[in-house]
Amino acid sequence: MAQECEAINLSQGFPDFESDPVLIDLVHKYMRQGKNQYAPMPGLPELRQRISGKVESLYGQKIDWQDEITITSGATQALFNTFNAFVKRGDEVIILDPAYDSYAPAVHLAGGKVRPVAITGPDFRTPWDKIAETINEKTALIVLTNPHNPLGKILTDDDIGLMRKLLEQYNGYFVVDEVYEHLVYDDRPHLSILRYPELYARSVLTYSFGKTFHNTGWKIGYSIAPPQLTKEIRKVHQFNVFSVNTPIQYALAEYMEDEKRYLGLSDFFEEKRDYLSDALSGTALKPLACEGSYFMLVDYSEVSDKDDRSFAEWLTREYGVATIPLSPFYSNPPGDKVVRLCFAKELDTLGRAVERLKVL
Repeated sequence: MAQECEAINLSQGFPDFESDPVLIDLVHKYMRQGKNQYAPMPGLPELRQRISGKVESLYGQKIDWQDEITITSGATQALFNTFNAFVKRGDEVIILDPAYDSYAPAVHLAGGKVRPVAITGPDFRTPWDKIAETINEKTALIVLTNPHNPLGKILTDDDIGLMRKLLEQYNGYFVVDEVYEHLVYDDRPHLSILRYPELYARSVLTYSFGKTFHNTGWKIGYSIAPPQLTKEIRKVHQFNVFSVNTPIQYALAEYMEDEKRYLGLSDFFEEKRDYLSDALSGTALKPLACEGSYFMLVDYSEVSDKDDRSFAEWLTREYGVATIPLSPFYSNPPGDKVVRLCFAKELDTLGRAVERLKVL
């Protein structure tokens, strides 16, 4: 619809700017060197070693690059591997509502049942009490997203304490989607599950190079899990995609030698978040707080009584700005007057979008 209406697309989660030319040149270099055949099934050793070093540097956790890291065809494939490794017919998976839209279909394909637990406003904090009430003997996995898409919330010290307490009654595993690990704002730390050995021992974590380095079309990510869990994940991975783009793995391994290339991302995107939030303050749309990710929710209740999907369609057709309604992220939509904007865009793009929104 954005293309049809020639709208400014703030809907889908992809940047409208290019990846670093240095990284592009590295991919070209390794293609020219003939690194164009199958990579090892778990991923290139050089890249997994680089990830292991990064994890130890940032989170103080020593990860065995051979037995705990698997390179995947994007974070979505890493999640698919995980759900199909650990969910059998009749199992239940607790997914916090709203949730990224690939979780539930992967659970259903594996024969599992989704048990949604709603995250409610106005603070949109993780409802640990409701999670505890939902756990039963069929619960195989609990899925968390940190930072959260679409809510833009992050886990706090209180959340980690409550997650630890949950282990007293829960014998299953956590799936923790951390694709926006480097997009946490206002000088807050990213409380990766990798920081906490007792939680990591029961978790599978998912990451995305596409989100980190502005090249979502390359579809390359990775999962980190303890050896006994990684072994099961790789049984699915081997007969799904088998291995992942070889020259890009070589390029990423070399590119990540300079840690500033990912540690500076919070400042980079925080500028865009602040620009959009400040600009929207002059409109009838109310931006909600964004602690992480590159998505911002806006309340349109002063503009329209339409449901969120109808509002998003109307805004695209009549005002030329494409957004995403929040209801498709829910199993049971609450009917909030909220849509999601992506601010992984050039400031000029965001400025032109706001100019169109000012007339609402």
